[in-house]
Amino acid sequence: MENKYINIHQDLLNRTREGDQRAQFEIYRLYYKSMYNSSLRIVGVPEEAEDIMQESFLTAFRKLKSYSGEVSFGAWLKKIVINRSLDVLRKRKVVFEEIQAEMPVMSEPESEVDEVTVEEVKSAINGLPDGYRTILSLILLEGYDHEEVSEILGIRNVTSRTQFSRARHKLKELLVENRKRKIREDIYGIMG
Repeated sequence: MENKYINIHQDLLNRTREGDQRAQFEIYRLYYKSMYNSSLRIVGVPEEAEDIMQESFLTAFRKLKSYSGEVSFGAWLKKIVINRSLDVLRKRKVVFEEIQAEMPVMSEPESEVDEVTVEEVKSAINGLPDGYRTILSLILLEGYDHEEVSEILGIRNVTSRTQFSRARHKLKELLVENRKRKIREDIYGIMG
């Protein structure tokens, strides 16, 4: 195993393997926020993401001796976090339907959304059904490709692509809908 990844926090990892609780806390502090955000984007509920973090770090620390260093520690930990997050969705009975390849993909919405804020996008993503939010998060925010997503979710590659296309369509619809609602509220506020 000559191609092992060199971690910038290797000293902390070594000390954690030896049972050093301060090193363990430092690793938790270094990785918590990014892992929490990854989980939150998938499950959409802060309390669930918090629970997932606790479980994921406990799992990582228990299995640290099996971490081979073939990938960065952060990537290894993120895989644990994503798998735990997906387990939570499965417990919610999220079902990813198998869609026939010949089924037409919905076209883009007619009205485009210009200049949306980050908060508007976050709000719209949180308004998506779990399956759509998960697919968008894994592909757009976590950087996985369709082949990796299909493996992670246990779906066909074509299903990943179709679900992603539909999720993008639904996201745009929500952005347009939210923008129209905001304009109406602004008008009613002026007319008061």
